[in-house]
Amino acid sequence: MFSQTIFFGMKQSARGVSVAFSTLQEASMHKRVLIQAASALLALQFMAVPVFAAGSSGGGSDQTVTQCKKGEVWDKKKKKCVAPQEGMLDDDSIYDAGHALAMAGRYDEAISVLTLAANKQDPRILNYLGYSHRHSGRVTVGLGYYEEALRIDPNYTLVREYLGEAHLQIGDLAGAQQQLMEIEKRTGKGSREYGMLSEQIDHFMRS
Repeated sequence: MFSQTIFFGMKQSARGVSVAFSTLQEASMHKRVLIQAASALLALQFMAVPVFAAGSSGGGSDQTVTQCKKGEVWDKKKKKCVAPQEGMLDDDSIYDAGHALAMAGRYDEAISVLTLAANKQDPRILNYLGYSHRHSGRVTVGLGYYEEALRIDPNYTLVREYLGEAHLQIGDLAGAQQQLMEIEKRTGKGSREYGMLSEQIDHFMRS
């Protein structure tokens, strides 16, 4: 009877150990699954997948460009980040990259990329060179690029919006109002450019 009791106790103990071991195995497997899922999610966040930004004036892949490492830009043809070199990228890719970097506040990088354009007289390139210099504190340099862009394409209303904002930066309200009038002549009061510059002028006058 005593030996049977001991045997029964040992059997119960072994069963308890087996259950505990199985529980540990399940917990360990669950932990591994969680780690793998988290790793996969993190990897997805850093994958450079082209995503076209809504409302982007360049129609480029802003999110993709800004996910490239510093010193690299998105090559639309190769569909990957590359180190920009003169003559290596087409001007559309250069514009898209420069625009995206400028919108992300990476002005010096934007300038470095935009200066690689083969067509130095492309108003789009000149516009974002002006934008990047202006936001870097070189307003006078920015004004020069804007004026050159408008000399080539007087109807480029986005340049006129930015030029008006530049005038406000240096306290030239009349210059900004002149650009607002020029935009109205071309698009009326319903365009985005008119609305944005009008809002900036109103804010300037209230401040």
